[in-house]
Amino acid sequence: GPKCETEGALTHQYELADLTTWITDCKPKRMFCIRCCLLELQCSRARLAIAAATLTLPQFAHTPIQMAPAMASVAVSVRSSLDIANTRFKGECVGLLGRSTELGPAVPNDAAVTAVLIGEPNITYELILSRFRAIGTPIEKYLTLRDLLRLAPKVYYELLLKHTEEILPFIYTPTVGEACQNYHKLPLKTRGLYLTLHDKGNIAAKLQSWPVQDIRVAVITDGERILGLGDLGRNGMGISEGKITLYTAAAGVNPLQSLPICLDVGTNNESFLQDPDYKGIKAKRITGAEYDAFIKEVMDALKAWQPHILVQFEDFGNNNAFRLLEGYRHDMCAFNDDIQGTACITLAGLLSAARATGKPLKEHRVLFLGAGEAGTGIGELIAKYLHLKHGMTVEEGRQHCFFIDSKGLVCKSRTNLQHHKEPFAHDVEFCPDLKTAIEQLKPTALVGVSTIAKAFNEEILKALYKLNERPIIFPLSNPTSKSECTYQEAFKWTEGKVLFASGSPFDPITDNEGIVHYPAQANNAYIFPAVGYAAVLARSKEITDEMFVLSAEVLSQMTDMQELEQGRLFPPFQNIRAISKVLTARVAEHMVETGLGTPPEGVKDWENFVAANMWTASKL
Repeated sequence: GPKCETEGALTHQYELADLTTWITDCKPKRMFCIRCCLLELQCSRARLAIAAATLTLPQFAHTPIQMAPAMASVAVSVRSSLDIANTRFKGECVGLLGRSTELGPAVPNDAAVTAVLIGEPNITYELILSRFRAIGTPIEKYLTLRDLLRLAPKVYYELLLKHTEEILPFIYTPTVGEACQNYHKLPLKTRGLYLTLHDKGNIAAKLQSWPVQDIRVAVITDGERILGLGDLGRNGMGISEGKITLYTAAAGVNPLQSLPICLDVGTNNESFLQDPDYKGIKAKRITGAEYDAFIKEVMDALKAWQPHILVQFEDFGNNNAFRLLEGYRHDMCAFNDDIQGTACITLAGLLSAARATGKPLKEHRVLFLGAGEAGTGIGELIAKYLHLKHGMTVEEGRQHCFFIDSKGLVCKSRTNLQHHKEPFAHDVEFCPDLKTAIEQLKPTALVGVSTIAKAFNEEILKALYKLNERPIIFPLSNPTSKSECTYQEAFKWTEGKVLFASGSPFDPITDNEGIVHYPAQANNAYIFPAVGYAAVLARSKEITDEMFVLSAEVLSQMTDMQELEQGRLFPPFQNIRAISKVLTARVAEHMVETGLGTPPEGVKDWENFVAANMWTASKL
């Protein structure tokens, strides 16, 4: 069949004549597939009904048409037998940046995209949502949402903001893990900015050439430790793109003021180095002084470009995550969500669970499986909370936290410990495994940050339940395939007494008496968008641990005892905008009170100010 003549990096899966609608551009005479025709349209001026149809048979009647350069009208002949039930979505096609946007194939096996200029499309969000729910697999939903963002961003954001809790798992965890693993093979167009080793000496110029200059928030990763999946190199862009979307969905940050960034510094993933489709630098990761110099150029360029920009570090490896956080958090407004965001949402969950047990957190002992950046970050924030709220020293607060790593219990008798583990090397007897540690230390809470699936097995959870009437069990590892246990397992092996929170979502359980028990999800999206947006609105010089302690306290107080009994350690995520409004206001007010932030002129009521500055899809 004919080949599409559009220049560029788009991946075309529709090159066969019997699968493609073709359009002829009369000046000059060239052939374009229908997707690339849409690229040529001034989408903000043309109202289109977009139908991404999955056809079971490649029998489709096509009529090439003449397309004038002005694109004043488009008509595509579509076979009348096309079943509307196959429609993936329909909506108004509007350019996100006020211009036509690049499109890639919607989902695998889509046969064609048809466009009909019909004026105001007769479509409802309910119908769009029902079509979305009918899509087969999570990764297909992920790709369809990305296509919808490019084709019809207003529709995309309306759906996201109205149905955040339902849509979110297909934008971020757990689906984003699979997306990142296969990012280089998926039919999608990157939304963010790549900064690579080839850009050294030219980072500032590359930032200054970005199409939108008023950037307030940047999420940046080097792809070394993506979720629990390891080094995914350039594919880590999917994480930055997902997290940046949550700033809009949860806290109301303008998407046009948000920038996902991926640093390509090589990869140690051997399969990627051998994969001809992998698009990143095919060399081992740079380390040491060369790595630090590259990071410094990036951070210096960001600060010079936008002095008040918020920088969120995301999924850096353990060797770099702590160093970079400590190296830059006092020099600019920067934080690490894996360390501080995870710590904050976990602290909030522990405070809620402690209320359900009737004992304050100072009477609890927390045992962690996993001693990486997430785990020790949680321990440090717990110690900070106990110091600020219960008068302990930070060292005394750390005594409430114990860690198991690959070699057993982190304790004083161990040698050659990594720097971040040393504060938790307590003077206790060494335990070779988790079960022994439970029996010896008698913890009240078990937190999983190990990425070891099924590590919290029946023997482990029953041992914890034997010691506690209401055992606190938090398997936080992502994605779902790496979770230490499921809600169903924890519920069964503790006879329904568990106080549970997980990193990935699980379904509720209805017991024999018809009572529904809900698993809490310790979703960082409760925290980092609100804290980050507070820093943007208050132009904070930095983000301190005290701000995360405050956020955890405020969030934990948004649930009552009845909700806690149902398992709801956090308020319903469907109310995330209302939750974020309160958190953002409280944190911004704290920033100003401590002298780190600057109040906007005339602001007297922070909640009203935050609400007024929350972006909505109507602003497109």
